[in-house]
Amino acid sequence: MFTSSKAYSATTLNSAIGNSVWLIVSLILAIVGGILVYFLFLSKKNEGKFTGFLGWMYDFLSFKKMFLEALLKITYLIFAIYVTLSSFAIIGVNFLGFLITLVVGNLVVRIAYEFSLILLVICRNTSEIARNTKKIDDNK
Repeated sequence: MFTSSKAYSATTLNSAIGNSVWLIVSLILAIVGGILVYFLFLSKKNEGKFTGFLGWMYDFLSFKKMFLEALLKITYLIFAIYVTLSSFAIIGVNFLGFLITLVVGNLVVRIAYEFSLILLVICRNTSEIARNTKKIDDNK
C-alpha cells in the first residue's frame, strides 16, 4: 500500500509539473500572439480593409462594436425572471415577504442594470463626441 501511495504522489507531481510548464508556454504564446495580432491585424492601415468574417473579427477585436449592451439586457431579463419566480417560494411562508421580494428585488435588479447601461451610454457618447470633433478638426 505504501508503494502505490508513492506512485500516486509521483504521478500527481508529474501532472502538476506538466500543467505548470503548459501554463508558462500558454502565457508566452498568448503574449506573442497578442502583440502580433495587434500590430499586424489591428493596425489603422487595415481599417475598412476586411469584409465578411475578417471584417467582423476586426471590429470585434478593435472594440468598434460593443456587445456588452446586448449581454447586459439578456442578463437583466434572466435576473428579473429569477427574482420574480423565486419570490413565489416565499408566498406560502410570508405574503408580505413575497411582495417585498417581488417588488423591491426587481427594483434593485433594474437599478443596478440601469447604472451599468448608463456607464455604457456615457462611453458611447464620449466616443461619438471624440469622433465628431476629429471630423471637424480634419475639415479645417
